[in-house]
Amino acid sequence: MGASKDKFSLKVYKSIEEFTQVKNLVATVGTFDGVHVGHQEIIEKLKEVAKQTDGETLLLTFYPHPRMVLFPDDDSLKLINTLSEKIELLASFGLDHLLILPFSIEFSRITPTEYIRDLLIRDIGVKTLVIGYNHQFGRNRKGNFELLEELAPVYGFDVIEITAKEINEIKVSSTKIRKAIEAGEISTANKYLRYNFSLSGIVVEGQQIGRQMGFPTANIKIVEKHKLLPGNGVYAVKVTVQNHYYKGMLNIGSRPTINNDADCSSIEVHLFGMNEDCYNENIQVEFSTKLRDEIKFVNLEELKEQLQKDKESALLVLP
Repeated sequence: MGASKDKFSLKVYKSIEEFTQVKNLVATVGTFDGVHVGHQEIIEKLKEVAKQTDGETLLLTFYPHPRMVLFPDDDSLKLINTLSEKIELLASFGLDHLLILPFSIEFSRITPTEYIRDLLIRDIGVKTLVIGYNHQFGRNRKGNFELLEELAPVYGFDVIEITAKEINEIKVSSTKIRKAIEAGEISTANKYLRYNFSLSGIVVEGQQIGRQMGFPTANIKIVEKHKLLPGNGVYAVKVTVQNHYYKGMLNIGSRPTINNDADCSSIEVHLFGMNEDCYNENIQVEFSTKLRDEIKFVNLEELKEQLQKDKESALLVLP
């Protein structure tokens, strides 16, 4: 199986065997969850160096996420992007090549020197390596920028380190963004990402209580179990379903007014201007901002009144 190509002409490889070396390859390595502003800085540097050296760009990443392999019993890690979302994002930034290698226990045991000599130089043919701040690699994450600098002349490659990217003097990291999303701080997360956080799933049948109040909802089932979900609340969102675009408002949580089970969480979105069913369709939701926390109302009439206010608020903030 050869490399696949998407609409942005990014070539995607799922093994070393699929990749054919190119001249003056400028590469970077990392999990790149979120492809946030710090990651985008690295990608821009890749493209800049490639232009200067008449080379091509490559991003090397791993799947599954290393933590999922090294700590298989720990199910706490949730990711900002699914693999398909990450590929689409990376393609949009104009990279030439994306190499996704399977991460395994065996791979985690190779020494930092083997990682550089055998993987980066012999197998991939890196001529310039661009890395982010505090990049670590190899067995027990012992490899670092200093080792790369030491071995660069030995193996004939250049290395460039990007300093910590900061927004308002706060260092950006995937961990910080995950925490913001989990706390429902979508506006903060979107600022760090420089795009709107999104999720996708399948529309499934619900209890149709929203329909009775004049606010029919599409209930969303998330297929990817490691996908990060925002904290409970009501959000202004933009939605794509059946190749159509809608503005809307989404509730994630236990629906306390109509449900006594606090552990029973659901995701449901009301699409403005859409009345037909879309069961079993793929749906993509882009989060703009959080409107409010979940509230338990006295009755459905109070809830209906609040939903009308939420709709008005959502329309004010959605472009």
